[in-house]
Amino acid sequence: MRKARPRIYAGEAILAGPLSVEPAHEVLEPRDMAEGKVDMQHDTYEPDYLRKILTDVRTIALLGASPNPDRPSHGVMRFLLSKGYRVFPVNPGQAGKEILGQKVYARLADIPEPVDMVDVFRAPEYLSAIVEEAILLPQRPSVIWGQLSVRDDNAAAKAEAYGMNVVMDRCPAIEYPRLNIVR
Repeated sequence: MRKARPRIYAGEAILAGPLSVEPAHEVLEPRDMAEGKVDMQHDTYEPDYLRKILTDVRTIALLGASPNPDRPSHGVMRFLLSKGYRVFPVNPGQAGKEILGQKVYARLADIPEPVDMVDVFRAPEYLSAIVEEAILLPQRPSVIWGQLSVRDDNAAAKAEAYGMNVVMDRCPAIEYPRLNIVR
């Protein structure tokens, strides 16, 4: 039996019991990242980069989804649904319930199908753990999107080293109309 190891639960590390099944992906430091070759810039984004993400993405896991209509995550989820995206709310405290008619999941790994993008409504200190959770998924999302004030350059570098696009400190509900996207 293997030793207990950290498991990611909606962006927070918790200690899991002994594992009897190997994870789909082992989290390893890619050589380029370990050698310091990953040099990303996240102060600004080219409009075409954001436009491509928002037009290519079809399914979104919204981490930190809230049933409270006064919360920003609720409004953004409503917006994304209205634009035709399939949104999977993720919130361990609401798991099994519904938000805006969508079943809520406790963590990314509980979502029954692959997602294209993870939209993060969590504090920046959780972004690294969320990236780790995304890396462990059998099919990784193509995008990690940190909402306004959600920025962690080290987490972004790791996600990008594993082939994921990253946007931080932006909101798709703001960028979508600003870029005149039509779906």
